[in-house]
Amino acid sequence: MRPVRSALQGAIAGAAATVAMSAFVEVGRRSGTIGRHPPKLITRTLLPSGFPSRPRRGEDAATTAVHLGIGMSAGAVFGLLTGQRRPRRISGALYGLAVWLAGYEGWAPVIGAQPPAHRDAPGRAWTMAAAHVVYGMVLAGTLRVLRGRRPVVEADASD
Repeated sequence: MRPVRSALQGAIAGAAATVAMSAFVEVGRRSGTIGRHPPKLITRTLLPSGFPSRPRRGEDAATTAVHLGIGMSAGAVFGLLTGQRRPRRISGALYGLAVWLAGYEGWAPVIGAQPPAHRDAPGRAWTMAAAHVVYGMVLAGTLRVLRGRRPVVEADASD
């Protein structure tokens, strides 16, 4: 039952982390460092029919659902990897970078959603890498809160 609990806690923390990351990305979008929004590009590629570059009705809701689903899934994996331990923010930050690397140098270019990070616009690549660090830190921080403090077990007086 512990792995299920760890994964569920990770998914909940992943949802919170995705919201924080989305806010960071929105600041980047408004400042002009991102240009095309990667989660939207991924959603456009995954949606059936039409051209990936053409907006479709319901696209924003689908983008939110896809992004939240990916964030919760990655959070569940982190929850499993950490067991019931209270992870440090640095391990979350490193995990966030690993998620970014797997997505932006791996599967997102493979499905044709965008170029690999090393060939993408530098502003977008760096902003998205930083956004994933934010994701990881919030993920670890939220898991720490969800997992609470462990009570100190006192030694038995007969020992």
